[in-house]
Amino acid sequence: MSRVVLSVGGSLINPGKVDVLFLQKLAKLVNALSKEFQFAVISGGGTPAREYASAVRALGGNEFVADEAAILMTRANAFIAASALGERAYPGVMEDFNRAAEAVAVAERRVVVMGGTIPGFTTDADAALLAEKIRARRLVNLSNIDAIYDRPPRRAGAKKFSRMTHSQLVKLANEYDMRKAGTHFVFDNIACKIIARSKMETHFVNGKDLKQVEAAIRGGKHDGTTVK
Repeated sequence: MSRVVLSVGGSLINPGKVDVLFLQKLAKLVNALSKEFQFAVISGGGTPAREYASAVRALGGNEFVADEAAILMTRANAFIAASALGERAYPGVMEDFNRAAEAVAVAERRVVVMGGTIPGFTTDADAALLAEKIRARRLVNLSNIDAIYDRPPRRAGAKKFSRMTHSQLVKLANEYDMRKAGTHFVFDNIACKIIARSKMETHFVNGKDLKQVEAAIRGGKHDGTTVK
């Protein structure tokens, strides 16, 4: 059974309040495909993570402490995602890679859910590391951005990539990733370097469009970006 890691952006789970309908729809898709694929899900922090990180900075905390606050919010989102999956979810929210990998190894039909791990690492990097650790077939990034662009997609003239190489993605991430909790580049530069070193097939799609998500899970054609 092929293993697939889903990196679910916090902006989808909690754009200001928990999007219950989205989580229900995503859980229904994951449950339906669990006969064909073994899933691990990593949740981002969304608006709560950005708010807590900003509050820490305003109160005099440094970036390490801001990261710690954001990580707590990713784990809260992971708990909500696991709740949506119901009995399909492996018990507990994973906080380290070894425990997550052990759960994947013994629970073929259940979905392992994880939040953030350590300060300095985004959930993008966590997803890339877990995919590498468990020898996933592919990594699928779900966010409120439909693909990788050559510049912020709201800028005039932004070009969408349908396919790109790992080295192209690394170069772009190095330009735009600010390495701070709550920044918005679609995939951080550490995560890009990890998938590049392991040659991990990675897909970037609009997480709200579940037809696109399913196509990416299957490694098929979609409207987002495929990195190989």
